[in-house]
Amino acid sequence: MDEETILQASEADYMNAEQLTFFDLRLRKLREQTLREIENIKQEIGHGNQVSDVSDRATLEEEAMLVLRIADRKQHLIRKIDAARQRIRSHEYGYCLESGEPIGIARLLIRPTAEYCTEIKTINEQREGSYED
Repeated sequence: MDEETILQASEADYMNAEQLTFFDLRLRKLREQTLREIENIKQEIGHGNQVSDVSDRATLEEEAMLVLRIADRKQHLIRKIDAARQRIRSHEYGYCLESGEPIGIARLLIRPTAEYCTEIKTINEQREGSYED
């Protein structure tokens, strides 16, 4: 099954066994890719250069902090991927955690770790925005 086929499927076929297998494979590939990226980041950090100049050292430390933030975000993505794969195994994948409505194939193709349908995600983001003001 490919993206075009899955997009053309009828609503009655939503999250059938074949679609769940498709997304599980996509999530496994994303997890493997993300783990490789994390490993590359660790290697990059491990090869830190020693410099004597204070401004060069500050630049290297700033870059290291940015790399660590990226690695942390990727670790968070691993947890989201694992949670999505658990939802596949429990046949809850593809449905909004809050409303129970279908998330939609197009959204899942873009963001296979999506937990909420577009409407609920928008409401949650608006709530978060109002708390920041």
